[in-house]
Amino acid sequence: MSVGRAAPAAPYRCDPDQSRGRRFDEPPSRHRSAFRRDCDRVIHSTAFRRLKHKTQVFIFHEGDHYRTRLTHSLEVAQIARALARQLGLDEDLTETLALAHDLGHPPFGHAGERALDACLKDHGGFDHNAQSLRVVTSLERRYPAFDGLNLTWESLEGIVKHNGPLLGRDGRPLGRYAEQGLPVGITSYNGVHDLELGSYASLEAQVAAISDDIAYNAHDIDDGLRAGLFTIADLNAVPLVADINGRIASRFPGIDEARHGAELVRELISYWIESAFSEALRRIAARAPQSVADVRNADGPLVVFNPRAAAADKEIKEFLWGRMYRHERVMRVMTEAEGIVADLFDRYSRHPEDLPPDWAAHWGEDGEEEAVRRIGNFIAGMTDLYAMTEHQRLFDSTPELR
Repeated sequence: MSVGRAAPAAPYRCDPDQSRGRRFDEPPSRHRSAFRRDCDRVIHSTAFRRLKHKTQVFIFHEGDHYRTRLTHSLEVAQIARALARQLGLDEDLTETLALAHDLGHPPFGHAGERALDACLKDHGGFDHNAQSLRVVTSLERRYPAFDGLNLTWESLEGIVKHNGPLLGRDGRPLGRYAEQGLPVGITSYNGVHDLELGSYASLEAQVAAISDDIAYNAHDIDDGLRAGLFTIADLNAVPLVADINGRIASRFPGIDEARHGAELVRELISYWIESAFSEALRRIAARAPQSVADVRNADGPLVVFNPRAAAADKEIKEFLWGRMYRHERVMRVMTEAEGIVADLFDRYSRHPEDLPPDWAAHWGEDGEEEAVRRIGNFIAGMTDLYAMTEHQRLFDSTPELR
């Protein structure tokens, strides 16, 4: 089967007609599958709209052409649907997970996350993955019968476990959670609605996760070139990019830098999609899953890059780390952004009356822990613009973040 051609529905896909359902029973839609309904709920959520003014790498007002969390999520969804179609998976569930994966990100990207994590260090810390779960299960309040979006079990599982199991067979936390344990937002919800944290997620979730990597690398190269943080020639330090650049120069002699960069990004996206697709087919053939249960109980992920593409992915991430994410200009702005978040947290902690009325209502009735977490939830939901506006309202001086 060639890349781009839709595959027949695979037996190991998530079938919306066989969904494990929702935490709160609802009558099914007459016109939409359970997963399509989930996707529509994400798109219409307040948290999704806020992604428009949340930082990817550059603060939103640094330029109209840089990615935000919203445009990033849309690009992830486009790549993920393409892969899901080729693998015979459920496209609606895949799109849901692609669009929802960053709902928990605070303002100012990873800088905001670092600052909130430090502010909440004595109260379980802050984790954007756990916050995404919190958003869709409690913080969105649009329905009369329940808090959250009441997504299907499969969508919640994919949001939490798209990067793999959170617990080992011995019940101990894995990966980045090994030292400090699972975030409280995940453990508390899992206590009332078991998401089976020790198994792999569906292939739809795995596709969404690798699509995030593809989109992230490609558009950060694009944004870094646009910002002048590095050049096309600088990128030749990565062998895969050097090969692609050579082919582009050969096919289009005299091409200008902007068009060359755009072509490079297209070539990289196509390369990684093909790599993920071919490696997934190889692993699926080797393990022969006959159901989504087989996928969850597999001894490893089934959707990954082949070794050459994985090496290129690592090399590009290392390049971007040194030349973009740790660039003096980016670091200065992010340090100032961390200060804004820390200032807001401290101010609300000492003066909860400065919170909006609906957030300050019934303050402290549930104890200190809940009060502190409420401040974290409020700040995490802010856009970059709102955080800066609030800081200007409450403090005499606010950095311009430019």
